[in-house]
Amino acid sequence: MTNEGVLKNIRILDFSWVLAGPYATRILADFGAEVIKVQPLLPEAEDRFSRGYYNTWNRNKLGITLNLNKPEGVALAKRLVAISDVVVESFTPRVMANWGLDYASLTKIKPDIIMLSLSTMGNTGPWRDYTGFGPTIQAFSGMTYLTSFPGKPPLGLGTSYADHVAGLVGCLALLGAMEYRQKSGEGQYIDLSQLEAMASLMGDAILDYQLEGREVEAVGNNSTEAAPHGVYRCKGDDRWCALAVFTDEEWQGFKRALGNPPWTEDKNFTTLRGRVKNKAGLDKLIEDWTKEHTAEEVMALLQKQGVAAGVVQDASDLARDPQLRARGFFIELDHPELGKTRADGVPIKLSRTPAKYSRVAPLQGQDNDYVYKKLLGLSEGELAKLRQQGTI
Repeated sequence: MTNEGVLKNIRILDFSWVLAGPYATRILADFGAEVIKVQPLLPEAEDRFSRGYYNTWNRNKLGITLNLNKPEGVALAKRLVAISDVVVESFTPRVMANWGLDYASLTKIKPDIIMLSLSTMGNTGPWRDYTGFGPTIQAFSGMTYLTSFPGKPPLGLGTSYADHVAGLVGCLALLGAMEYRQKSGEGQYIDLSQLEAMASLMGDAILDYQLEGREVEAVGNNSTEAAPHGVYRCKGDDRWCALAVFTDEEWQGFKRALGNPPWTEDKNFTTLRGRVKNKAGLDKLIEDWTKEHTAEEVMALLQKQGVAAGVVQDASDLARDPQLRARGFFIELDHPELGKTRADGVPIKLSRTPAKYSRVAPLQGQDNDYVYKKLLGLSEGELAKLRQQGTI
């Protein structure tokens, strides 16, 4: 029941939840891995598996229900480990150990198993048992502070960016571990701290503090290396365009895009250093121009002159984006309860083994028969007993 792709012979047992882990396994499922999503047993009134969020991050996966708070459930999980290549989980470190499903236990079942743990803080250290989601991790990492505006309270990024980053790093780690096992025959444990994944994006801020003792200040949309650099109001209701000018060549292109207005020859703006120093005055003059044009017009005029510029797009803009549509970025699948759904495709385009989108996210327990009967060989009588016990 796998999607015939480059990872078609890989089976992943996925205990992860929310976003980071499911995002990592979704990418692998898009390229053909058989991902078995372990779902908790929920009353019908609480079943959220058919809703948009879950459906977005769990396409192309199989879905089984399994109660790990019962010994029979843990026993079934161990049988599934024995026929899997990879185990993925995103709980705090104590959870899998409490079930007897930690890496040391799993290697006794399958010595070459690969296990990825995507916890908030990692599997060691004084804060190992701390919990967190994307916004929490972003705050811990310093990113929330760094992306705020000077003198203003921290804003945050408006999305669970840390979950996506951790998911991508986790996916990369799994591919490396699978390549290593193919060559050596040995599995391994991947201890991935979502905090560390985010903190690694802080650039030179940490090093700057260590070497110079200088705290990097929140800069909002500003830059010490480019001017103009920011987001500028355009014609229309809440329409904006982002642009950045780093070099003298780009500045000349910027001037041409604006029609070489006299103020661009002001001595305060002739050098990058002068433009950075006099950014406030420069920004006002630029916005006087951008407000007379739509964001799309500003982008087109500047891009024509080789200046980096882009419309600040919202969801409706993205849905209509001609570039994304031309490249087939959005995919449509029919969901049995939600109807026709539209979501982002994987941004990786392999020429010989492209991603395929054959299944929406599974409903609760949708693939119990396939997994428990075909893969594990359980009889209908055994399944009925497990259902009666509340194990599956």
